[in-house]
Amino acid sequence: MPRQSTTHQFDLFSNPQDPETAQMPPWRALPEETRLTLTKLMVRLILDHVDGECAVQREEADHDA
Repeated sequence: MPRQSTTHQFDLFSNPQDPETAQMPPWRALPEETRLTLTKLMVRLILDHVDGECAVQREEADHDA
């Protein structure tokens, strides 16, 4: 028998009026600690992404030489 999941994955591309879709809570409704943690994680994700693009550009430049 398959295990029932107790968590919900937010579907960013679904119809928000669909009752089957888990609704994201409003940002201000989240506890301050959660907002701070999410903000730090998003900043790290963005900076890691930018750093990765810089590394790819450096590698491409090395291949041109």
